[in-house]
Amino acid sequence: MTEAMLRFRDDEAQDEPAVTLDAFLGQSNATAVRLEAGEDARALVPHLDRLRLVEVSFPTFRDGRGYSSARILREAGYTGELRAAGDVLVDQLPLMRRCGFDGFAPQVPLDDAAVARALDRYAYRYQAAADDSVPVWKRRHG
Repeated sequence: MTEAMLRFRDDEAQDEPAVTLDAFLGQSNATAVRLEAGEDARALVPHLDRLRLVEVSFPTFRDGRGYSSARILREAGYTGELRAAGDVLVDQLPLMRRCGFDGFAPQVPLDDAAVARALDRYAYRYQAAADDSVPVWKRRHG
């Protein structure tokens, strides 16, 4: 079994506790923030240059709002760690990675072999996303 946190980054892990969005917007020195389900990620866009970690809460695997938060932040230029935390299932990892998540803090530890299978499951991508995968149509037609 893998540790409670998975990272797909080369930099040092952020160990500063993430503050709530309200606390972050009310102070000037935090570099880590936690977005709860339903909070608007666009509130962070003016502050992306000072953030090292945005932790996005997944209270249940059925709640997909965190995917939108990830895309909003990556499309706005956020390059720091984007961590999915909470009810994260191994089957969700490939889609979360495509949306821009590069850190995971699941409630239940994930099996290393299952993680590897999940990330290698799809050889081709059909749409551009936050990851570096080149869509199959672009490979064929430039």
